[in-house]
Amino acid sequence: MRVTPVPYDPELVAGLAGFLDLVERIPLREHTILANREHFATIIPPMAAQVGELPVDWENRVIPGPAGAPDVEITIVRARPEPGAPAAPAPGVLGIHGGGFVLGTRFFGTGELIELALRYGVVGVAVEYRLAPEHPGTAPAEDCYAALEWFAAHAAELGVDPARILVSGASAGGGLSAAVALLARDRGGPALAGQLLNCPMLDDRNDTVSSRQYDGLGAWDRNNNDTGWTALLGELRHSDAVSPYAAPARAADLGGLPPAYIEVGAAEVFRDEDVDYALRIWATGGQAELHVWAGAYHGFSGFSPDAIASRAAIAARDSWIRRTLRLS
Repeated sequence: MRVTPVPYDPELVAGLAGFLDLVERIPLREHTILANREHFATIIPPMAAQVGELPVDWENRVIPGPAGAPDVEITIVRARPEPGAPAAPAPGVLGIHGGGFVLGTRFFGTGELIELALRYGVVGVAVEYRLAPEHPGTAPAEDCYAALEWFAAHAAELGVDPARILVSGASAGGGLSAAVALLARDRGGPALAGQLLNCPMLDDRNDTVSSRQYDGLGAWDRNNNDTGWTALLGELRHSDAVSPYAAPARAADLGGLPPAYIEVGAAEVFRDEDVDYALRIWATGGQAELHVWAGAYHGFSGFSPDAIASRAAIAARDSWIRRTLRLS
């Protein structure tokens, strides 16, 4: 079937070119995963550089992992308290990084947590989950869920209101955030205030119109998507044995989930599966706020932050966070 891609917003084209120059130096295929990890390790600033002189405190900890699995590393991020300021329980955000299930570290996503700490006093926890293909299936989601359980159990110690914790991630981190919300529902775990799913990677089948429109085109194309999903699922991919905690689009029931914020570009591979996820949440009577940004590529607001569409997307996301966490 011949498909015509949605054209990019002209104001976003320069940012997309910069993104591609950064991430596409080594095409992501099964045999280049390790080389891509090494490349990305050189472009992620260490935490000390991310914080710089900002009034933000951070610490690394090791917490218990899932049953029978290794411990999990986390980084806690919080605004430095002002002397004499009254202490009040803060909202919390569990941040899950992207990288197609095969790349990156928790420091991919700590920039968002630093911003939220400064703006709203949010206490953030960034989780270092195991990567595929060395750790396939539900291993990444189980690590993230273990971090959520620890976060909720230690809310008082961290000065966090356990009723105001949300999970947040982009791309594969968005898919893992959706998986954590499913796990919390199905296991009677911590009650999340919300799930922020930024261009989430949800469906291993990779068979939508948008996945075919961006085959060999864009910041994360159909081929990269195949690489990530095959690394995570191996021979189970495309079968009925795929767990919804690995590919949330496989969940038979999306009822009873915390409110979802779903954003995606109209000009990217994940558009159709993300729209479908929102539709299925609404069909159960659940809450979902969906934004599809015209002409926007995968991750556009981070690489074209000054574009009109990006500023609108950031404002919409901020509005949902403020409403969901009951912030002034």
